[in-house]
Amino acid sequence: MIVVGTSGWQYRDWRGRFYPEGVPQRQWLEYYASAFATVEVNNAFYRLPERETFAQWRRRTPDDFCVAVKMSRFLTHIRRLRDPDEPVARFLARAEALGDRLGPVLLQLPPTLPVDPEALDAVLARFPATVRVAVEPRHESWWTPRVRSTLERHGAALAWADRLGRPVTPMWRTADWGYLRLHEGRGTPRPSYGRAALVSWLDRVAGTFAVDREAVHVYFNNDPGGAAIRNATALAALAARRGLPVSRYPAPARSAPRTA
Repeated sequence: MIVVGTSGWQYRDWRGRFYPEGVPQRQWLEYYASAFATVEVNNAFYRLPERETFAQWRRRTPDDFCVAVKMSRFLTHIRRLRDPDEPVARFLARAEALGDRLGPVLLQLPPTLPVDPEALDAVLARFPATVRVAVEPRHESWWTPRVRSTLERHGAALAWADRLGRPVTPMWRTADWGYLRLHEGRGTPRPSYGRAALVSWLDRVAGTFAVDREAVHVYFNNDPGGAAIRNATALAALAARRGLPVSRYPAPARSAPRTA
């Protein structure tokens, strides 16, 4: 299944564009989870939430909801993947309060971190086999056969990434599931993705994975002006029209831009 959502849900400029004016901010997660079946939590990268926060997210979302969580920058950007035992253990001790709502864990590496397959191997080895891990390197030195084989050996997905409608990572399939992040489109209004870009990404996903039995998580990180909501809805609708299995998404009226 293609599992479609956005990177976060708490954006003030989504009020009136996605969240009705009468829905208080404290209920935005419930409203979001009634429309989409997944979300990527980015703020865990800056400040790892307490275990009770993860537990609350579990209680506030439906049974079919899935939360992808971005790994704390303490491991990726401060320690730069070194000495992973304590950071990974602390992260899991909190995030596992999501229970069956816990989706993939995203390791986004800093653009200044050159390739280090030994460190990556050590980090991935700290995660139990029940936790899916996606890795998003951002230094071009990472695109080597050894890195690819390390990901494959651990069943970790290379996180495909897009900026301005173009892939910025190789289109490697390293696991029996996939992960795609769309950061910024070139459509109007910016940073939206146009239909051609969405069709291209849908072609890549469906051409690489057997989406009838393999999960591919797709997250739109272009939140300004509600672009992520519009694009996530549009991609899901395109998949549905092709007869591809896709997670639930809002009716067009719920994601329509605010009118003047």
